[in-house]
Amino acid sequence: MSAPTITAGAEPMTHRRTLEALSGLLLVLFVAMLSSTVVSTALPKIIGSLNGSQTQYTWVVTATLLTATATTPIWGKLADLFNKKTLIQVAIVVFLVGSVIAGFSQSAGQLIAARAFQGIGVGGLQALVQVAIAAMIPPRERGRYNGYLGGVMAVATVGGPLLGGLIVDTSWLGWRWCFFVGVPVAAIALILLQATLRLPTARRENVKIDYLGASLIAAGVSVLLIWISFVDSSFAWASWQTAAMVGGSLVLLALAVWVESRAAEPVVPLSIVRQHTTALAILGSLAVGMAMFGGAVFLGQYFQIGRGYSPTEAGLLTIPMMAGVLGSSIVAGRLITKSGKIKPYIVAGSILLVAGFALLGTIDHETSLVLVGAAMFIVGVGVGMTMQNLVLAVQNTVSLKDIGAASSSVAFFRSLGGTIGVSVLGAVLARRVSDQITHDLTAAGIPTSGSAGGSNLNITALPEQVQVIVRAAYGDATGHIFLISAAIGVVGIIAALLLKPVTLRTSLDLPDAATSTAVAADAIDGAPAFDQVRVDTTQDGPTPRR
Repeated sequence: MSAPTITAGAEPMTHRRTLEALSGLLLVLFVAMLSSTVVSTALPKIIGSLNGSQTQYTWVVTATLLTATATTPIWGKLADLFNKKTLIQVAIVVFLVGSVIAGFSQSAGQLIAARAFQGIGVGGLQALVQVAIAAMIPPRERGRYNGYLGGVMAVATVGGPLLGGLIVDTSWLGWRWCFFVGVPVAAIALILLQATLRLPTARRENVKIDYLGASLIAAGVSVLLIWISFVDSSFAWASWQTAAMVGGSLVLLALAVWVESRAAEPVVPLSIVRQHTTALAILGSLAVGMAMFGGAVFLGQYFQIGRGYSPTEAGLLTIPMMAGVLGSSIVAGRLITKSGKIKPYIVAGSILLVAGFALLGTIDHETSLVLVGAAMFIVGVGVGMTMQNLVLAVQNTVSLKDIGAASSSVAFFRSLGGTIGVSVLGAVLARRVSDQITHDLTAAGIPTSGSAGGSNLNITALPEQVQVIVRAAYGDATGHIFLISAAIGVVGIIAALLLKPVTLRTSLDLPDAATSTAVAADAIDGAPAFDQVRVDTTQDGPTPRR
């Protein structure tokens, strides 16, 4: 394969233009996060109005995570080969189209399909924003900007549930505007990036994208998640369906590893994944994704179905967790930039994440909201200290030419963990709720046929006595899935403890001297704090050179 050819993105970016471009990237991240969080508190009403089931509730979230997971490594690899700005804009357009289709959905099935398409755009945005920032900002300073990144994510995460609740509770808007609301924001981000973002382009001839590997990974995970969703309800654990699905999934994933080991441009480069820091960061991200996505997705459902609060009230009740994310991401980011050390914050965050979920594991439908809020805050602090910093740890150990693949690999496994976590915990919740409702209805002398069927989320359509039983079942069952999240999070603690202590570099790590001059000029022009920074062209050296 020929060596990469670097072409400048136009004139070198001044410090002011770098900040302008960063604002556009943060807006892109904001709208991607908003698409998920604005739906979180509205989803119980959305699925209820569409007469959807608990399984469909789970798949509205899982579909987005799954397609985002499958496409994230492809976007990341494309970022190593093509113009990053164009790719970001394409991802925004895909996201916009998916949002509009979701807003016009007429059934739960259509909504799941639309969310799956929307996830393709989300996968691009979550990978490409990180890659673009990494191409502009030296690793040592990236801690501060990751703090801003976490802050934007926190604002979207705090504001999203509140906005979603207000939209659903406003009669002249309705739940469809939960999807339409992101369209103008994404359009503004598209225009802003067109005007401000300037990045060098790495181009290679005879480029080969490993679509086969990505397809095999997506297919293997999909079959596994479908099995998780239906086992023990549609068929038994020990059945030919289980053997076919689990066996088929393992075969597909084994083929994916075989293809990746031989692909010229693998979507998940095994050589990078096998590196000590990257492997541990991936393991930690997998655990954090399973615990965080899998647990947090059901908080809005707990407050509305289990406790009887309105969507707006549910949004307000999630503020403690979002405040924890906001505060810890900014503070930890600044402390990391000041000290250059990252491992202590990842370890502390992993421990707090597990502690918070362990506390949430004690809740039921009558637990004090003060205790629930305190536990959510601890979870938020843990998330803010781990998610972005695991990516930062990896970015500090690979060269610039591999940053796209390495960053997207971490995002890939985090999303994969979230996808599996949501699916597994959703299946556990559905089973426990169904069993509890059947038991309580029988005890109350109420016929179970038709009362605890597939559309338990349409609470308002049920008799008052049945509503009480359903709400109690959801409230009590939610604590059990948080305990599972805590157990999964322990893996993240182990991975964090095994990370090697690393001092973040102050230089941009570039493949050659010519490229170093071009990109470093873009990244540091006009920034006195970076004056006389020499470019470190080694791959693993953690020591800054000035």
